[in-house]
Amino acid sequence: MQNRQAITILAALAQESRLAVYRLLIEHAPEGLAASAIAEKLGLPNATLSFHLKELSHAGLVSSRQSGRFIYYAPVIETMDELVGYLTDHCCSQSAGTCATAAARCAPGKRKSTARRRSTSA
Repeated sequence: MQNRQAITILAALAQESRLAVYRLLIEHAPEGLAASAIAEKLGLPNATLSFHLKELSHAGLVSSRQSGRFIYYAPVIETMDELVGYLTDHCCSQSAGTCATAAARCAPGKRKSTARRRSTSA
């Protein structure tokens, strides 16, 4: 991941409604939710929701699929995994500290690619 992509993702999430949409979609991963269900659950007007979904999609955080007359949105988990890996890739590399404690708090199976990158670069 490049700095520019990380900035785009962080900027997309740095807005209350977009963060709420993303968190709601994470709760309903991997299937996601219909746009109408998102609007209802968050109390957002359709036009406002459409704008926020476009921003999240542009940042690579959500994907959409059409099923009948409904459009479903789902989180792109890999994008968030890449961002977290990008932000923590060099954790503790300039100190005597260890990232083992922080890594242990993550759920099993999370961030495997980051752990592999870290162990192969050490």
